[in-house]
Formats: sequence, C-alpha cells, structure tokens
Amino acid sequence: MKAIKKILLALLVILVAIQFIHPKKNISSGPYANGIDKHYTVPKDVQAVLKRSCYDCHSNNTYYPWYNNIQPVAWLLAHDVNEGKEEINFDEFNNYSLSQKRHKLSDLSKEVKEGEMPMSIYTVIHRNAVLSQVEKQRLITWADSLKGTLN
Repeated sequence: MKAIKKILLALLVILVAIQFIHPKKNISSGPYANGIDKHYTVPKDVQAVLKRSCYDCHSNNTYYPWYNNIQPVAWLLAHDVNEGKEEINFDEFNNYSLSQKRHKLSDLSKEVKEGEMPMSIYTVIHRNAVLSQVEKQRLITWADSLKGTLN
C-alpha cells in the first residue's frame, strides 16, 4: 500500500512539474507576403473554409483553446501543428517550388476526398471545422484547378 502511495505521489509531482514546461506557440501577427492568397486566386468561400477548418494547423497563426495550457495536451497540440505546417503552410505557400506546390495541392485534394482532413481528432472538439459535402467538393475542385494552372 505504501508503494502505491509513493508512486501516486511521484506521478502527482511530475504532473505538477510539467505544467511549467510550455512548447512555443504558433502565433504570428502577419501579414504574410508568401501566403497562398497573395499569389493565387482563392475564392472567398474557399478562403473561409480554409481559415475555419485548416489554418489552425496549416498556417503561421494558431488559435489555441483553453486546454492548451494543460500539459501534456499542449505538447500534443504543438506536435500536430508542427506536423501540419510541414505538410502544407498556406502562409508560406509561395516559398515552395513549383513541384512542391503541385504535390501539396494534390495531397490536399486527396486528403479531403478521403475524409482524412481535417483530422477527426480536431473536428470532434472543433465542430465548426467539419466540412460539408459541398465544401469538400469546392476545396477539391479549387485545389485541382489551381494545380492545373501552375506552370
């Protein structure tokens, strides 16, 4: 019984201690000269969907919910945001090579088609990020069309 109490106490101390270790937040004030909307046509409806459902993980500015102040949740969110930005960062889109742009737009289209994006773990909490069938089709059509114009 004493061993269990010691283990629980140690876990509690660790849990409290990690609350003071915070990852760097993905917050930048912009403007973003290399943003996709600065160099390519992004219709207003598409831009609205991207901002609502994609930009938290795929831009230079993430809106953080209250639970981001709790560890280890903040570490998991930071990891997801960093991974998302590696896949595609809409605020840095014009920094990509032409082949990277095509590849990223193809991936965007594929992920949306297959229901992989936005991630279900994100949409469970952020219900407004769920894409309707019309929004999915609009994003796919836009991404495929833009990819076709890249020379």
